[in-house]
Amino acid sequence: MRPTLPSRLALLASCVGAVTLIAACDDGVRISSTRSSTEAKGVLKVIDALQCPDTLGSLTRKGSAQADGTVCTYAGPRGAEVSLHLVQLGDDPIDTVLKRFETLLSQSMPRTTAQLAAAAAQSDAEVARADAEAARADAEAARADATAQAASAETTSSGDSAHISAPGMQIDAEGDRARVSLPGIQVDADGDKANVRIGGFTIRADDSQARISGTGRAPGSSTEEAVSIHAVDNAAEFRSSAPGEATRQTWRLNDNSPSDAGWRMVGYEARGPRGGPIVVATVRVRERRSDDVFDNAKDLVALNVGE
Repeated sequence: MRPTLPSRLALLASCVGAVTLIAACDDGVRISSTRSSTEAKGVLKVIDALQCPDTLGSLTRKGSAQADGTVCTYAGPRGAEVSLHLVQLGDDPIDTVLKRFETLLSQSMPRTTAQLAAAAAQSDAEVARADAEAARADAEAARADATAQAASAETTSSGDSAHISAPGMQIDAEGDRARVSLPGIQVDADGDKANVRIGGFTIRADDSQARISGTGRAPGSSTEEAVSIHAVDNAAEFRSSAPGEATRQTWRLNDNSPSDAGWRMVGYEARGPRGGPIVVATVRVRERRSDDVFDNAKDLVALNVGE
């Protein structure tokens, strides 16, 4: 059944609110950030051994530091696991080093990883077409806006179409396609798929998945960072990278449905000065709510190299 015009306009409204909804989701991805090196607390320390307190927040250290002070492990509530690593970069680029951690952690949630990878491949196949259509739509919107500035607000509607034009606003909906242009916001919808651009963020969504990427300020941060979110059904992958030469990266994989081993979230927090060494906290959690454990892991990293 073809979606009706009112349902498509409702889809547009829901897409515009997608960033807020994802940021507020208790059981999904929480947008978080670390501060950049341009702030007062931004200089990260060079260390040669980890500080591993007996306890920190909900975490309790297991045994003593291992491997000459380069690894220590913690237990969290309901079987949560946190490992703190001091990593020398050597000749390897930082992305290669962190990819190893990501690959290892992903093995704890193989079904979630495969689900997100399959959805990403399908979505990527449509990106080129969507970008070309968006470029064409941008040109049309610019012409429409110029016309609207010179005329009074005009609204027309007939059958399965609607056209609203006013200074700074353009809405066109016809058949399965619709487009909304507002200051700082642009939405292009085609059936059950939509592309949304809000400031520096781009959202690609359909009835089963959403992908968000771009640069902007996450809640609680005064600096901009690169953020990407890919969500499918009840699973989501989140990564962020703060600006500057120092390393400040976050990666998380969440799923409301546990893996065979019971894990619902895995991830890492990595920080360190340019050239290393870096401190990486790896996290595995079985509970739906994982923010406290992850925040405590970030505090361990900050204790060692700073914020």
